Amino acid sequence: MTKMLRITELKLPLNHPESALKDAILTRLDIIEVDLITFKIFRRAYDARNKKAVFLIYTLDVELKNENAVLERFKNDPKISLTPDCSYRFVTQAPLNITNRPVVIGMGPCGLFAGLILAQMGFRPIILERGKEVRERTKDTFGLWRKGIFNPESNVQFGEGGAGTFSDGKLYTRIKDPNHYGRKVLTEFVKAGAPPEILYVSKPHIGTYRLVSMVEHMRATIESLGGEIRFQNRVDRIEIENGQVRGVTLTNGETILSNHVVLAVGHSARDTFKMLYDHGVYIEAKSFSVGFRIEHPQSLIDQCMYGSNAGNPILGAADYKLVHHCVNGRSVYSFCMCPGGTVVAATSEAEHVVTNGMSQYSRNERNANSGIVVGITPDDYPGHPLAGIDYQRRLEAHAYVLGGKSYAAPGQLVGDFLANRPSTAFGKVMPSYLPDVHLCNLDSALPDYAIEAIREAIPAFDLKIPGFAMPDAVLTGVETRTSSPIRIKRNDQYQSINTKGLYPAGEGAGYAGGILSAAVDGIKVAEAVALDMTSSHRS
Repeated sequence: MTKMLRITELKLPLNHPESALKDAILTRLDIIEVDLITFKIFRRAYDARNKKAVFLIYTLDVELKNENAVLERFKNDPKISLTPDCSYRFVTQAPLNITNRPVVIGMGPCGLFAGLILAQMGFRPIILERGKEVRERTKDTFGLWRKGIFNPESNVQFGEGGAGTFSDGKLYTRIKDPNHYGRKVLTEFVKAGAPPEILYVSKPHIGTYRLVSMVEHMRATIESLGGEIRFQNRVDRIEIENGQVRGVTLTNGETILSNHVVLAVGHSARDTFKMLYDHGVYIEAKSFSVGFRIEHPQSLIDQCMYGSNAGNPILGAADYKLVHHCVNGRSVYSFCMCPGGTVVAATSEAEHVVTNGMSQYSRNERNANSGIVVGITPDDYPGHPLAGIDYQRRLEAHAYVLGGKSYAAPGQLVGDFLANRPSTAFGKVMPSYLPDVHLCNLDSALPDYAIEAIREAIPAFDLKIPGFAMPDAVLTGVETRTSSPIRIKRNDQYQSINTKGLYPAGEGAGYAGGILSAAVDGIKVAEAVALDMTSSHRS
C-alpha cells in the first residue's frame, strides 16, 4: 500500500470550485504543486449550523513526494497523520479437504455478508432463506401495497435482502469499528453496483431499486465461489445434541447436517424465535420502541435545515434527528428518517398492520417521513422472554382493526392528534402509505404512556424544526419493528451461551440495528465460524 498522509477537518464553502481542494491541500501543508502527487476524498460531510454559510468538511488522503518531511513538520498537529490501512484481510482460508459446510439462516444484510465472507474464504456456505429471491419478493411486496394481497412468506420482512431492501438504504452507523469492517461492507457494495460516492459521503444511502440489483450481484458472487443458496426453505427445527448444534430441519422434512449454524433471521422471525426457545436456546427480553410514522412536506424540512441552500444537489433532501425526554420518564425520538420517501406497509403476519419508511436513491418524493417512537423496556411487558412479541402483536392487530380491517393504516392529522379528536379529511399533506390510510383517532393505537409522551414530544420538536407540529402533517400507525424484542445471548466466540455451534447474529439476535451494523456483525460472525472450523479440522 502506498504511504499517504491524512488531513482531517479541511473546511471549504459549499459551492467551492473543484480546484479549491488542491489549493487547500497546498496551503494546509505549505507545499508547492510539484510536491503533490495525488489525493482522494476519504470523507465528505457538511456543517449547516449556520444556514447562510454552509461548509463542506473534508477528510483527504494525499500522496506526496516527501511524506516523511511533511509529517515531521506536523508531528504535533492531530489533524495530519499517516493514513491508516483500512484494507480487509481474511482471518483464515478453508482447508482443502474440508467436508463440513456451514449453514447460514437468513439472507438479509447480516446473512448476506456472513455468507459472502465464508464463501470468499473457501467454506462454501449453504444459505437458507424462507422467502423468495429479491425480484419475486418485490412483486409480492408490491402486491400488498397496490392490491392489498398479503403473502406471509414473501414481504417487506422476509426474502432475499432482508428488511433493509425496502428502506432508505442508509449505510451509516455509530458502532465502534476499529477493524474497518464497515469499509469492507461499502467496498463490496460498490463492487455490486452501488454508487462510488458511498465510500466518502458522511451519510451514504442507496435506496430500494439499487439494492435489488446489488443483492442479485452479491448472490451471484457467493454462488461463483461455491456457496449454495436455497430460497423458500424455512428452518422449522434446530437439531441439538448435548448442547451442540448438529444441523437444521426444513419445512419439507429435509435435514441438513452442520456443526456451525449462523442465525441471521432478522427482527421479525417470530416463529423462529419461539422454535429456538422451545428447543432450549437461551433467549432474553430486550428493550425496543413503538410509535407512529409522521409525514411532512420535504420542502419544509429542507427549508428548516438548509435555509437558502435548500435544493443544493450536494446537500440533497434534508434529514433530521430528534429526541425529547418527557415528564413521565419516557424518551421519544425520531427513527429511520427517510428524506423524500414513502411510508410502507411492513407487516409479516396476516391481519396485522405495521408501518416503516422507504426512500429511493433520488429521494425526490414530495414527503419526508420518520418514525416518532417511544422507548419501552421489558418492565412494560414482564414475564416470558418472548412477551415483547406478544406486545407487538397486540398493537399491530389493533392497528388492523383501526384501519378498517383491510391492511389500510390508521391515520390522523397531527393537529387532531394533539387535540385528541378524530380526523375526517386530509389537508395539505397527503399520506404516501399504500394500500390506503383510514382516518380515525389514534388515541387507542398505543398504550396511554406512549400517547402521552408523543403528544408532549411533537410540540417540543416544533421548537427545533418550526412546522414540525403543523396541523396538516399526518401520523400513520403503528411502528413496532424498530428492533428485535429479544436477544439471543452469545459468548466471546459469537456462539450461543448454551448451544455450541449456534451463532446468533445481526438485528434479529439483538446485535445490530440497520444495514451497515448488521452486515458488520455478519462479517464478525463469519470470521468466528471460519476460525472454529479451521481449528476443529486441524485437531
